[in-house]
Amino acid sequence: MRLSNTATPRYYGQFRDAVLRGEIPVSNEISMQMNRIDDRIRNPKYYYDEDAVEGFILFCESELTLTDGSDLHLLDSFKLWAEDIFGWYYFEERSVFIPGIGAKAGQYERRLIKKRLTNKQYLIVARGAAKSMYASCIQNYFLNVDTSTTHQITTAPTMKQADEVMSPIRTAITRSRGPLFRFLTEGSIQNTTGSRANRQKLSPTKKGIENFLTGSLLEVRPMTIDKLQGLRPKISTIDEWLSGDIREDVVGAIEQGASKMDDYLIVAISSEGTVRNSSGDTIKMELMDILRNEYQADHVSIWYYRLDSVEEVANPDMWVKANPNLGKTVSYETYQRDVERAEQAPATRNDILAKRFGIPMEGYTYFFTYEETELHRRQSFWKCTCALGIDLSQGDDFCAFTFLFPVGRGAFGVKTRCYISSLTLLKLPGALRIKYDDFINEGSLMVLDGAVLDMMSVYDDLDKYIIDKNYDVRSVGFDPYNAQEFIARWQKENGPNAIEKVIQGAKTESVPLGELKKISEERLLLFDQELFRFTMGNCVTIEDTNGNRKLLKKHREEKIDSVSALLNAYISYKLNKDEFE
Repeated sequence: MRLSNTATPRYYGQFRDAVLRGEIPVSNEISMQMNRIDDRIRNPKYYYDEDAVEGFILFCESELTLTDGSDLHLLDSFKLWAEDIFGWYYFEERSVFIPGIGAKAGQYERRLIKKRLTNKQYLIVARGAAKSMYASCIQNYFLNVDTSTTHQITTAPTMKQADEVMSPIRTAITRSRGPLFRFLTEGSIQNTTGSRANRQKLSPTKKGIENFLTGSLLEVRPMTIDKLQGLRPKISTIDEWLSGDIREDVVGAIEQGASKMDDYLIVAISSEGTVRNSSGDTIKMELMDILRNEYQADHVSIWYYRLDSVEEVANPDMWVKANPNLGKTVSYETYQRDVERAEQAPATRNDILAKRFGIPMEGYTYFFTYEETELHRRQSFWKCTCALGIDLSQGDDFCAFTFLFPVGRGAFGVKTRCYISSLTLLKLPGALRIKYDDFINEGSLMVLDGAVLDMMSVYDDLDKYIIDKNYDVRSVGFDPYNAQEFIARWQKENGPNAIEKVIQGAKTESVPLGELKKISEERLLLFDQELFRFTMGNCVTIEDTNGNRKLLKKHREEKIDSVSALLNAYISYKLNKDEFE
């Protein structure tokens, strides 16, 4: 056993040297992962096991095949990623039962147990990088080398995608390229009563792929929480967890059961997505915190490949940042054709930038970028002057009120308070209900009894909220839809001054939207509520023939009401600046 707490990992060392020589350009995220590995190398409590890494590589290159039946030769990127899984260990003190010898009784003793460090690996890498083949290698290794009985699962947004991990394994079984697979596949699967030596020990079945020698099973599972919870898989691979409209945290669902197993492993692989406010957004934020060393998570391996800016799309030398296997598993010509297609067919641009170049498309498909929706530190804005924006609904949309606080130096504070009916809450699907419960708990979403919101009840609650917070409302902007009764009472109780009707449409919205965008880009839009972040993340814009933009949501459940109310507040503020002096 070549075990060392001072050694530089072989394949990472080769990669790092090439990066330092300027031969391989890397993204900021990969640079941060390299810093994490460098810190790990210097940490005396972590040990590098070269034999474990080489054992995985030998198995793959001696036994496995590609789907078309040709011999598998591991890519350098595969070796780099796998080294992060198989190469690092630590020692944990445990009570271990030691059997007695002869008549002597056994007893528990404190022993140092070798433990694999990495139990979760996230790969975000461009389309065409052979991600599914890598997942297949991982699954194949544990299914056939691990002598314990393991339950292994693979999942993806569609069963066809999930089956891509299984296909190379079935081919390897058919070919029986190496000595281990020849041993595992000799005999007959139909032999169930005769000699065990004459039975096929590894075979595809109705359940998945089974190793009858160890009793282990690899199966495909749909990517839904109800099909993943309650399992105890030792090895799990999750494909395209960013690409589909996945609102549920499938990684968390798998880990709940997997964490009860010793030395479990979850490998989550995906190209960049174009869907906002999915569980992927939350996971990416956590991964970035880890990469920035904002908190320690040494058990998590993160390889996040992407271009650092959209401008790098024009430079083919930078494309390898997004796909380390460019020129091996996918050609430069394919990438060039996609770049040309994105220029000629704008409808394809978002998908190509995300899938080929790893650029989060929030800033192109969606109005606010991913970075712009990150929460600011908590502030109360107690006794502050503000503009109030109103966007009313009695249906399943939010009845939204957004307060805009001019706090100086071009910055604006934001607080939102929204209302829904109890019936609307009751009809929500499970994953969305969990999100709404978070909004309720933070105090930004109020639930009123009934099937339809009573606007006077909403008014009463909002009025009490304003008094409790001591907000000084100097102007009001409102969408006239469904607002007549509400505004009439507001005017009666607060006077008719500085109340602005905001007609919805591109002509009205375009200029203030552009100004709010600039404020947001400078991180001068100060908000601390998850509900407001949620609505920001759902906003898209469309342009009319004159180039004017208007707010829009892509799907019914993607609420934007708080941002619509913000826009109304901002317009009323602009029209009544003298009220704030």
